[in-house]
Amino acid sequence: MGATVICLRDGTAGPEILLVQRSDNHVWTTLSGIVDPGEHPAETARREAKEEAGVEVEVGRMLWTLVGERFAYDNGDVVQYLDHGFAGRVIGGEAHVADEESVDVGWFPIDALPEPHRDSLPRLIEIVLEDPRDVVVSLQP
Repeated sequence: MGATVICLRDGTAGPEILLVQRSDNHVWTTLSGIVDPGEHPAETARREAKEEAGVEVEVGRMLWTLVGERFAYDNGDVVQYLDHGFAGRVIGGEAHVADEESVDVGWFPIDALPEPHRDSLPRLIEIVLEDPRDVVVSLQP
């Protein structure tokens, strides 16, 4: 299982999203990680925000539960994660690279995302902005 938290804030030109640039593939992505044994996905989202970007977040409601694409690690392990997505907001700390998994961290206008970015990122932002009543179970609109 995995957990993702999307933190938005009001920027001068509209909403901005907090992203990290991964050190392994240099893709810009959301704050996310693997759920530790016995850990609630909302706690994972809080922990990963602190570990990856050095920020304290307030985790809001769950917005999606999605099965990701199969992924092969360099060591040959093949995984397919069940991701729990949450809306969140930064309540403490200044965003910075806080571990070896990231090479950069930043706030970006949602209509000017950095490249390269995770393919599903625009749809995930849409889901957060739509704030659907029901938990989303597919990335298809």
